[in-house]
Amino acid sequence: MHNGEQYDSKKYLDMDLLRFTTAGSVDDGKSTLIGRLLYDSKSIFEDQLEAIEKTSRSSGEEAVNLALLTDGLKAEREQKITIDVAYRYFATPKRKFIIADTPGHIQYTRNMVTGASTAELAIVLIDATKGVLTQSKRHAFISSLLQIPHLVVAVNKMDLVDYSEERFNEIVHDFRAFAKKLEIDNITYIPISALAGDNVVDKNGKTPWYNGPTLLHHLETVKVDASHNVVDFRFPVQYVIRPNQNFRGFSGRIESGRIRPGDEVAVLPSKLTSKVKEIVTKNGNLDEAFPGDSVVLTIEDEIDISRGDMIVRKNNVPKITSNFEAYLCWMNEEEMQPGKQYMLMHTTSTTVVYIDDVIYRMNVDTLRREDADILKLNEIGRVKLTTAKPLFIDAYQVNQRTGSFIIVDAASNVTVGAGMIRSTSTEASEQIREKADDKKTTVSPDVVWEPWNISREEREKRNGHQAQVLWFTGISGAGKSTIAKAVERKLWDSGKQTILLDGDQVRHGLNGDLGFSPEDRSENIRRVGETARLFFEHGNIVLCTFVSPYRKDRDKVRKLFPEARFTEVHITCNPETAHQRDPKGLYAKAKKGEIKGLTGFDGEYQEPENPEVVINTDEMSVDAAVDKVINLLRN
Repeated sequence: MHNGEQYDSKKYLDMDLLRFTTAGSVDDGKSTLIGRLLYDSKSIFEDQLEAIEKTSRSSGEEAVNLALLTDGLKAEREQKITIDVAYRYFATPKRKFIIADTPGHIQYTRNMVTGASTAELAIVLIDATKGVLTQSKRHAFISSLLQIPHLVVAVNKMDLVDYSEERFNEIVHDFRAFAKKLEIDNITYIPISALAGDNVVDKNGKTPWYNGPTLLHHLETVKVDASHNVVDFRFPVQYVIRPNQNFRGFSGRIESGRIRPGDEVAVLPSKLTSKVKEIVTKNGNLDEAFPGDSVVLTIEDEIDISRGDMIVRKNNVPKITSNFEAYLCWMNEEEMQPGKQYMLMHTTSTTVVYIDDVIYRMNVDTLRREDADILKLNEIGRVKLTTAKPLFIDAYQVNQRTGSFIIVDAASNVTVGAGMIRSTSTEASEQIREKADDKKTTVSPDVVWEPWNISREEREKRNGHQAQVLWFTGISGAGKSTIAKAVERKLWDSGKQTILLDGDQVRHGLNGDLGFSPEDRSENIRRVGETARLFFEHGNIVLCTFVSPYRKDRDKVRKLFPEARFTEVHITCNPETAHQRDPKGLYAKAKKGEIKGLTGFDGEYQEPENPEVVINTDEMSVDAAVDKVINLLRN
């Protein structure tokens, strides 16, 4: 290295590794930033330094062009842009790093997806002179889509705005407003000058108003491996090893979870069960294996297992399905052809796939959904797919390894799409819920409807107000119960007849027999809707506070009441805020793997399309929210 520093090889091997990606808009200084990190952290060799100095002089540049350390392609050097993913490796005494410098041009969204797909942290560069631009949003959205746990917003070129605190705060405010729509838990904002080196590796005293870490210090200390799933054991079989009649093993890479000899396992798709006999490696047998380990498993029983099968824990099985939905980034210049036969590669399995429908295309500038029949190069949308044989899948939010796939054109063998599985088919899951609903809403035999003894109209006249249902929906920690309780107190104090139905209360009694499967969640809301109807017919203002994640279930409840008597109140906030509040400790348990399918963390939540009221608790106080709901009732 150019300062002669050397690291102890054993210490180097034992260091943890952080993979991170950089992107933003064109000319934000991504390559210069990476060059500055390499240069100031003494992570380049003498010959590299001499080469870029020579190239800089030949180009007529006064100072060393640090961007040349990452701009490896000839076309990039000629155009002074990055057009491919440039990977670089470096280390400090505290940590090893793999950097993916991804392009900023809109036509290279596919490269951004490739570079960010394995990252644990993303750096979005924003030019302080330009502010938050389209590509800044695009990369932040892709980072959210790929479930990258940490995001750094590096406001670059602060030297060109005289290191203005006001300008930095303005950009932070604008980005936070956009980021509220994203699913990113951890965002750090750092003012830097990649060209001058301010706050990249060292603080140069030009931003005395900034008390946070330098970029390198943050990279060295941010928690890594938090995204690794150590709960759900998934072992896609890559190859069957049988050197002789006395040994039969199954080689592959543990994509998630951990395993020990003696653990009970199931083999998919047969679902036959056995126990792990040995965990074999070239360096000897292991007592336990972890995510990322490439091993050979032997099992106690003779079971027919081949490439593409999956070994999992007996009581922790992924979804086995041929129909599912996914976010798909189209990566080919030839546009998508619905109904065309493509090949899908998922873990070690390859199968024919058909893209049945484009549900919507995502506008990454506004994060709005747009109608579309196809996807073109670099477009991202939600699609429905059908495979020729069942796959063993998890939602991408839960397990990135078994929740991702690529699509290949069978004729050209070119990768045309990369996908993140969101769920099994909405249509299929809704059919399941409909069947459950049909069974559970059937009227008991030989029972005749008995009219109300005292009509709702009479009760409303005595109460002095109309009956109403206020349905508060939103993820855990958004503030539903807090606001609903405050609304009820204000209504009660003003003489109104009220009743509040809370999710936790009904699950301690009425719905104590239900779990949290999609079917049970739908039944939970069905029962609550019928209970709310009883209180409504008795002239009450009924306040219901339930996550109620499925849109169709909420719509069914709405249909139980007269028009204009049902008010849907969507309580929303940044998921990061909800995770920090964590009033019941659910997110903490989910992060530890103790809870699966928690709405707002790794469970699906379908936001209301046309709620009567939307309250963002990041921006509105409880008192203001209460006034908004009360004023709606008065009107």
